[in-house]
Amino acid sequence: MNTSIDLPTRLLTQLSPWRNAATWRIAFSGGLDSTVLLHLLVSLAKTQTLPPLSAIHVHHGLQAVAEAWPDHCRSFCKALGVPLEVVSVQVQPGASVERAAREARYGAFVAAIHDNEVLLTAQHRDDQAETLLFRLLRGAGVRGLAAMPRQRPLGRGHLLRPLLDVSRAELEAYATQQGLSWIDDPSNDDHRYARNYLRQRIFPALTEHWPQASATLARSAGHMGEAQGLLDDLARIDLAQAASPGAFDWLGLQSLALAPLRALSPARQRNALSYWLAPMTLLPDSDHWAGWDSLRDAADDARPIWRLAGGELHRAAGRVWWLSDHWLCSPSGAVDWADPALALRLPDNGRVVLNGTPPAGPLSVRYRQGGEVLALAGRGHRDLKRLLNEKAVPAFVRGRLPLLYQGEQLLAVANLAGLDAQADGSWQLIWTPGSQDLGLS
Repeated sequence: MNTSIDLPTRLLTQLSPWRNAATWRIAFSGGLDSTVLLHLLVSLAKTQTLPPLSAIHVHHGLQAVAEAWPDHCRSFCKALGVPLEVVSVQVQPGASVERAAREARYGAFVAAIHDNEVLLTAQHRDDQAETLLFRLLRGAGVRGLAAMPRQRPLGRGHLLRPLLDVSRAELEAYATQQGLSWIDDPSNDDHRYARNYLRQRIFPALTEHWPQASATLARSAGHMGEAQGLLDDLARIDLAQAASPGAFDWLGLQSLALAPLRALSPARQRNALSYWLAPMTLLPDSDHWAGWDSLRDAADDARPIWRLAGGELHRAAGRVWWLSDHWLCSPSGAVDWADPALALRLPDNGRVVLNGTPPAGPLSVRYRQGGEVLALAGRGHRDLKRLLNEKAVPAFVRGRLPLLYQGEQLLAVANLAGLDAQADGSWQLIWTPGSQDLGLS
C-alpha cells in the first residue's frame, strides 16, 4: 500500500475485488487491530456501497480477565450498529497453547462462514514480519516463509487480510485520533510464548539498528509468496503428467501414476507431492520425507506405506494412492440382502446394487477372508486370490471388495469385469465405494 494515501482509501482499494460478496464478517477480538479494522469499515459504509457488515468474537476462556471481553465487544459493536456473534470454543490441551487456540478459533470461523461470504482479519505488516522470522527460526521452506497470504479459501467462503501493508504504528495513530478504546490482552506480555518474545525482545533490538526491519521482512515474505506461486505452477505442470487415468478410477480415490513422478528430480517430486497433499493432510517436515523415498524405491512386489498426519500414501498398480478415514479401517462382516431389488448400504463401504434380474436367495454380501473360490464359465473353479492378481487389484482394495454370496456359494465380485456378473448377462453386481449414507431408503 502507498502510505501517502489515507488509510480508509487504502483499505477500500484492497477490498474492491470483494465488494460483491454476500457479507463482510470481521474477526473481532476487541484488540487494537480488529477495533481499527471494524471502525474503518463502518466509516467507509457511510459513503460507499459495501456488503453488509457483521462481526464474530471467539471466546477462548483461557484467562479470567477474558470473561469481560465479550461484553466489551458487544458494547462496541452496538455503538457502531454492527451485529455481533459471540462463539465460545474449547481449546484442546497440548504442548502449544498458541497453536491450540488458533485451531479452535479458525474452526469457529469455518463453521460461521457461509457461501460467498468473506472473513476479514486484522493482521498487519508487523505481524507479517514476526511470522516470517518465527517460521525462519523453525526451518520453514518457501511456503512457510511466504508467511500469511492476503487471501485464501476458508470453509465455504474466503479469508482476507486487507491490512498486511499497514504498520501497527499507523493503526495506533488512527485509534488515538478517533478516540477508540480496545482490549489489551495481558498474555501478550508473557515471554513464554514465542511470538511475544519476538515482539517484545527481538524486534525492538532489530529496529534499533534497522528501523525498516518490519517493512523489509514483510517485503521478503511477499517475494517468497511469488516464489511459492511459481513452485505451485511447476507442481501443476508436473502433476498433469502424473494424473493420467487408471484402471481403478471408479474407486473415487486421489491417485497419481508413479512413473512420471520418478522421472522428476527429487526436489520436483517433493514440490509436486507437497502441492498434491496439502489439501488432504499436514505436510511432513524435512526429515519425514524419507518415507516418500522408501515408498518410491521399494521393490515391485512390496506393499510400502507412508503414514502422514491425515492418512496414508500407498503404492499399488503402478500408482500412489491417498487413503484416509474409512479406507484405513476394515469393513464390518456379512450383510444380508433381504431385497436384492433395492440397493444395499454397506456400513462404511458405500453401497451395492444388482442390475438386472437378481438370482434367487438367500443373498448376502461378504468380504474376503482367504481361500474363496469362484466358478467361471469355460474356466471352472478358480481361486479368488489368483483372479485378483490377474486383475492387478490393489492390495488395499481387496479386503473391501463386496463379494456376493448365495448361501455359501460365491457368485460374483463387484466391479471386476468378468467376475461381477452372471454368465448369461441376467444381472451385474455394481459397487459405489464410500462411507457416507448415500440416501438409501
